[in-house]
Amino acid sequence: MLANTMIKSFGDVMKSSITTGAAAAFASQSRGVAYLHSPGDAFSRMVTLIPGDGIGPEVTKSVVDVFHAMQAPITWERFDNLSGSLPDKSPRLSVPPEVLASIKRNGACLKGTLFTPLGKKNTNTQSINVQMRKDLDLHVNVCHGFSFPGIPLRFNDLDIVVIRENTEGEYSGLEHEVVDGVVESLKVITFEKSLRTAQYAFEFAFLNHRRKVTAIHKANIMKQADGMFLKACRQVSEKYPEIKYEEMIVDNTCMQLVSRPGQFDVMVTPNLYGNLVSNVVAGLCGGMGVCPGGNVGNGVAVFEQGARHVGRDLAGKGLSNPTAMLLSSAMMLRHMKLNSFADRLTGAVLDVYHAGNKDVLTPDVGGHGTHFKFTEAVIRNLE
Repeated sequence: MLANTMIKSFGDVMKSSITTGAAAAFASQSRGVAYLHSPGDAFSRMVTLIPGDGIGPEVTKSVVDVFHAMQAPITWERFDNLSGSLPDKSPRLSVPPEVLASIKRNGACLKGTLFTPLGKKNTNTQSINVQMRKDLDLHVNVCHGFSFPGIPLRFNDLDIVVIRENTEGEYSGLEHEVVDGVVESLKVITFEKSLRTAQYAFEFAFLNHRRKVTAIHKANIMKQADGMFLKACRQVSEKYPEIKYEEMIVDNTCMQLVSRPGQFDVMVTPNLYGNLVSNVVAGLCGGMGVCPGGNVGNGVAVFEQGARHVGRDLAGKGLSNPTAMLLSSAMMLRHMKLNSFADRLTGAVLDVYHAGNKDVLTPDVGGHGTHFKFTEAVIRNLE
């Protein structure tokens, strides 16, 4: 806890690195700062690794290579063969018990997206990604979008965190056909889960020196369901008078994001709205390849790209961008109180962007490099 309070927030570091250079920003903030560990903390931690489908094996390999290069005290418990589909291409219906046991035992997991095939004969299978969040009660999802040096964007100085309820709402999976041609889909909102999401959002804002939390809703139409979510947010906001609290209807939110995104700081949302808003934020910041994210529960956390896409069309071509997964792993290191390793990794990634070498940057951010070249550049930049 002491180490966490001694460093700037991740977003503050991101902003300073754009103008001064990533390495200089991290070096200047580290002078005079000592991470005070507890005796015996220099042991290797076990982390569950699920490469996943699509580009997952490529971008997680980048993380493994970088961790090896900087000698991070992490040992991987790997599940390379876990896919969202079975060998016969049918959807996997449940998360294997040994995978859930590994994540619960280790407390941390790095995960690529799992692909659940859907077709005309299979429209009712819930995504294995969603199932994992429910099995582990990963009740909060965090996506961090910010402006990178060297990426041409419509807006600069973006630094937005989307905190999303992760287990209920439209993702409850409660659908049935009432009569032929009429389907009823249930949106479940509970005060308990809304309250813990709001609490996490305000705690995050407080601990990361954030000044505003905006609750996203559609209570003008769904007065009881989204009204209950807002009730929880309002109740928690009263405990944090120093943090400005606002509410915004989700359709207006989307318009405001693409016209005046600088007004947002921390956004707290029900499940479906968070999915939509996170992807808009990712698009504003350079796409799915650059926004880190994580899912947090009680005593367990799973880290993955903030905008969760399988990228099957990019798999095997060397064109995937490992930035989001690398920065997600930096989030994981901070979560595990390995702050200095997280700082080195983040600084090395930002240095690649600050250099702006098109031969290294991947095509999605205006370069013509490969994820291999990008990873090599990150390793060279490690202090």
